[in-house]
Amino acid sequence: MERSLTLESATAKPGEPIAVHEVRGGGGLRLHVREWGNRHGPSLLLIHGWSQSQLCWGRQTSGPLAQKYHIVTFDNRGHGMSEKPLDADRYLDAQLWADDVAAVIEQTGLDRPVLVAWSYGGFVVSDYVRAHGEQAIAGIDLVGAAVMLKPPQFDHIGPGLLNNATDACGPDLPANIAAMQRFLEACSARPLSLGDWSTALCWNMVVPAEVRGALFSREIDADDVLSKLSVPVLVTHGRADAIVLPSMAEHVLDVCDTAEASWYDGVGHMPFLEDPVRFDRELAEFAARAN
Repeated sequence: MERSLTLESATAKPGEPIAVHEVRGGGGLRLHVREWGNRHGPSLLLIHGWSQSQLCWGRQTSGPLAQKYHIVTFDNRGHGMSEKPLDADRYLDAQLWADDVAAVIEQTGLDRPVLVAWSYGGFVVSDYVRAHGEQAIAGIDLVGAAVMLKPPQFDHIGPGLLNNATDACGPDLPANIAAMQRFLEACSARPLSLGDWSTALCWNMVVPAEVRGALFSREIDADDVLSKLSVPVLVTHGRADAIVLPSMAEHVLDVCDTAEASWYDGVGHMPFLEDPVRFDRELAEFAARAN
């Protein structure tokens, strides 16, 4: 897990990264990583979800959080500008996901970051803690996060994902596009702006259908991790989430003794985009407590 490329900016403007890295994650896979904000501030590592991109965190990396915090974002393996092998084995091994996070933390110099895990990011954080422990992190914010994936019943996963997964993971491009359009429409309780929606559709379509399918074929249960956590956990969840159901958050609260809830009424799967002012404020408050 070596850093192979780093581009630093001495004069980054607001909303621009202060550094761009190519980090070698688990199995040597190339990960596209960006640093934002105040490198001397408390650390936040933002981890996106299934078929998404680090671009989803644009409100956070260009807003007030970036004035105080050292924020790192990256494209998960198979997503965005990271390497996208089509071999399913590169996505089924939990250790590879765990080593991705460990490599990003180490090679960007994050100091006990709060891990902010959206959707599928909940699995990634669980993989990391199971393999590497919690000593290097200050806390976890589970944002519409999934911690259980048990086919074929898929407990706590909503129709916004289940009704579209087959077409989204299949070989037919028109079916892929239509499925991802429907999926994206189900991600928010109210329609996104045209700019946000079209940009999100673009980053979704960058992910190969084979990668989407490989991620969905894992079987995961993070209760062993959640039940042993000692770091604080914030459970940020929209009451109208049709992708990862609110019952998933309730499950986390039942299993994890250090978890506290932040429920968003009238918000779907994207509280960081649907209500960014509240989201950023609560994340900052949580990070301050965790540190």
